[in-house]
Parts: sequence; structure tokens; C-alpha cells
Amino acid sequence: MKTSLLLLLLIPIASFAEPSSSDREASANQHEQAVAAVISRSAMRTPYEAPAEHFTGKAHVAPLLSPTAPARASAAYVTFTPGARTDWHTHPLGQTLVVTEGSGLIQFWGGPIQRIERGDVVTIPPGQKHWHGASPTATMTHLAIQEQLEGKSVDWLEKVTDTQYRNVQAQKASATTAVQPSRAQQLMGDFAPKLAELTDSVLFGDIWERPGLSKRDRSLATVSALIAMNRPDQLRSHLALAIKNGLTREELAEAMTHLAFYSGWPSAVSAISVAKEVLPAK
Repeated sequence: MKTSLLLLLLIPIASFAEPSSSDREASANQHEQAVAAVISRSAMRTPYEAPAEHFTGKAHVAPLLSPTAPARASAAYVTFTPGARTDWHTHPLGQTLVVTEGSGLIQFWGGPIQRIERGDVVTIPPGQKHWHGASPTATMTHLAIQEQLEGKSVDWLEKVTDTQYRNVQAQKASATTAVQPSRAQQLMGDFAPKLAELTDSVLFGDIWERPGLSKRDRSLATVSALIAMNRPDQLRSHLALAIKNGLTREELAEAMTHLAFYSGWPSAVSAISVAKEVLPAK
């Protein structure tokens, strides 16, 4: 017993001492430094107007990131005002575009002009000559992501002319539309052709293309108004359009249930009858 007590007395007191506050602070700082993320604050990134040297019309660039070796990717938001577009160009390692607001256009060399809308993701292969931008009537914003090859992410080429922007392909598309009449033309074109034309060009060609609301939200607002006014004939086509624009059968059923308390039970019941005819069953 005396031997054990003597051994305890001989153990250095320092071995039981707690770390000093400075030691704990240094250890905490080292830990924080080891796990801290690199954050690029929005206030540190300055948007700028896209150079007229490579763009037609007004476009604004909001940079997000630049590559730091060994990384090669860069990204930015680009907002095109109506009619604005890039020049023809290529990317050595390709590019990905994600449309975040509005709707726009893209064309590969030798191909048709294609419409791109909010939520669309466009894959552009390496070396593919192309241009992209807004439609003549709507603003578009897309996220552009590309990689550098030997320090270069883009090769700029010639301007997209006004003739190319309007394009013969657009005329062909119009001719196709004439062969296959729009819903407005089918319903009223033989009796009120001007009203059908205005419906296509102003209502669906302009109002529905405005970037302030997504097409999904516009469909929900339109369907709700038609239910409240008890307009079953117009509701049929707009329910189908709502599904195409991203609304689900369940969301539309919930909207009808909600509107029963505001627009009346008969209007909601009529809407449900139309929906059962138009919407695909589960």
C-alpha cells in the first residue's frame, strides 16, 4: 500500500494539467481552417454587359466561377433581352446551358432554330458551331457551364445576321403550322380568322412567353379562372396544356377542391367532370 502511494506521488503533476486556453484556441482555429469552405460572395462578383464584339443586342453576364487548376470549369448566368443573341461560336470541350428564366432560341450550324424554355438543359458537343439567345419577344436567362482546354473555353466566329436569326427554317415552321392548324385556328379560324390569329400571336405568342411567370404558373392561374367562371369548353384544352406545362393530376385536383370554397360547388364539380374526360387516369 505504501509503495502504491509513493508511486502516485512521483507521477509528474503536469501530466494531469488541462490544456491552456491558448492551446484550446489554437487547436480550434486549426480545426476550423481545415474544414472551412471557400465562399464567393455575390457582392464580390461584378456583373457586366456582354461585349458587342461577340453579341448582338443587349446581354448581361453575371459570373459565378473561374477555373483554378487543376479544375477547368467556368460558369456564369447570361441574360438576353428580346432579340439579343451570341455570335456563331464553338467550345473546345463543349458547353451545357440550363435555362433558368424565360424562353429563347438555339441553332446548330446547318440545323433548325430550336426553342428552349425554363428548365431545359442543352448539351452542346465539343467543336459544334452554334449560337443561342432570346426570342424576338421574350427575355431569357441561362446558366452557361464550360471547360477550358489549354486556357481557352470558346472560339468566336462570325455574327449571326438578321436573316439567319429569322431564318428560312422559321418560315418552314410557319408553313408546317399552316398545314397543321393551331387549336385556335381549329376552333374559330373558319368563322373569325383574325381572332384566331390574335390568339396565336398575342395570347400564346406574347403573353404566354413573358418571363415574369413560368408556364406552369400561368396554366394554374388560367385553369383556376376558367373553373371559377365555369367555362368547361375552354377548360378542356387548358387542362391538357397544364399537364404539358408541368402541373400534375393531383395538383389540379387539389386546385379544384380549393376553388369549390371560393367559386362554388357546381363550378368545381363541373371542372372535375371535365378533368376526368381529359386527364389520363393513374
